[in-house]
Amino acid sequence: MSRKPSRAVMEGHAPALVETDDAQTALYRALNYLPTPPWAARAGAEMLLRLDPTARTIWEPACGEGHIAGPLQDYFAVCVTDIHPHGFGLVEDFLQPSPTRRFWKADWVKTNPPFKDLEAFVARGLEASKAGVALLLRTSAVESIKRHDIMQRLAVQVTFSERVPMVLGRWDPEASSATSYGWFYWMHPAAEAASPLALAIEAARAEGLWLHGLFPPGTRDRLWHADDVRKYAKLAPAPLFDGGVA
Repeated sequence: MSRKPSRAVMEGHAPALVETDDAQTALYRALNYLPTPPWAARAGAEMLLRLDPTARTIWEPACGEGHIAGPLQDYFAVCVTDIHPHGFGLVEDFLQPSPTRRFWKADWVKTNPPFKDLEAFVARGLEASKAGVALLLRTSAVESIKRHDIMQRLAVQVTFSERVPMVLGRWDPEASSATSYGWFYWMHPAAEAASPLALAIEAARAEGLWLHGLFPPGTRDRLWHADDVRKYAKLAPAPLFDGGVA
């Protein structure tokens, strides 16, 4: 028997302001700030290294409080920026870069972008990378006429068999979700040609498709680190007796 999502869950994913928002919640909603579970960041890093074993540098341009960038530091040298001063990384609008940073390039751009800006993040990510851009997205991202062309440029999509729960403004290790997520990888032609998966990508593209795989069950447990909760989880607001939020 399926369980209907609670009002709190639905509001936590709502794209616009809701009447119960306090100032901090309203800010997180405007930023579309849904921190990534650290284990899902590591899964995306492992797949990136399968695509591009030579990758050494990453630009995380929507770094928030480091839920992706922190785990990535076990794999790469990571540059971290965000449009909002979360207290982690440099403050920089990735889509409208300052003159001093307009020509920065990393091997890869890798992030969980605001969903409404995903096309702009792909375009700018390709400008700002030597090899490609990797975005963590809802799998429903492909279900759009306006995104058809950019999805046709996609090299690889790897969907999580397990759910990747995200809530507004914090990582909640106990959260659940009905939403499906995956890592989406766009690559420059030279990087595709040099990839160990080049033949598979080329064969899929010849059929008007892209290469698609699955992160298998057990990925969460395998990539969950003992200190993740201490490093990346925030305490939830304490409930009041009337069911409100402190």
